[in-house]
Amino acid sequence: MLKLVAEGVLTHESEFIQTQATVVQGPEGVLLIDPGITRAEMAELARDVRELGLPVVAGFSTHPDWDHVLWHPDFGDAPRYGTARGAASIREVLESADWKEQVAEGLPPEHADDIPMELLGLITGLPEGTTHVPWSGPAVRILEHRAHAPGHAALLVEDSGVLVAGDMLSDILMPFLDLQAGDPVGDYLSALDLFESVADRVVAVVPGHGSVAAADDVRPRIAQDRAYVEALREGRAVVDPRVGPSAPLEWLVDVHDWQVQSLAERERSGVPEGG
Repeated sequence: MLKLVAEGVLTHESEFIQTQATVVQGPEGVLLIDPGITRAEMAELARDVRELGLPVVAGFSTHPDWDHVLWHPDFGDAPRYGTARGAASIREVLESADWKEQVAEGLPPEHADDIPMELLGLITGLPEGTTHVPWSGPAVRILEHRAHAPGHAALLVEDSGVLVAGDMLSDILMPFLDLQAGDPVGDYLSALDLFESVADRVVAVVPGHGSVAAADDVRPRIAQDRAYVEALREGRAVVDPRVGPSAPLEWLVDVHDWQVQSLAERERSGVPEGG
């Protein structure tokens, strides 16, 4: 079921970690952002979009993780965009002979058989420096950064003030750093600074996973993520309900511990920040 977030912007929530797909309406069709997760859910999303009386005219993947580069035949053959770095990252995966096996290792067992792989990752990278999604609808600004994944982008639907954040600013998931990056902590903090710079224009945030945030919750979500990342950087104990005793998902504590351990090992091995 589509839910209205702001004028011309709707979302569809998956059962899998509250994954959010976003639909932006334009005069000739819709922009579909990060659709997922199962075949049945995507077929339902396609039906809901058809009921709007508009075709899918463009797609966008905020980043190259498997659950954000999915597609369904019912969406049609509209161009599917991403940043140049994001598209290159998933293309590198698809060029491996065993890419399906690689992706399958990360799929949730309870949904693995229901996730369509046929159209996964067929993303067109936009030229470096592209500031807006090339489509016929409302202006959608691309805010590219390096947090969480290479070529990650948030999208700001400028007229309605909706920030589609990708895998950031979640109320159920703490920040997941890209520990393969040269400066995972610095990259994440820079992305949060980028979000802060547009916060006054944002009336709602759609995270990749979790509940949609209203205007009053935008800055608190940025602050919560910043506090988490700064605690990791400084080696302090993290006080965050997303990884505490009441964590919404029990495996988040393991991911948190792994991030703490990985950053500590980087420091012990003398890997400099930014290198």
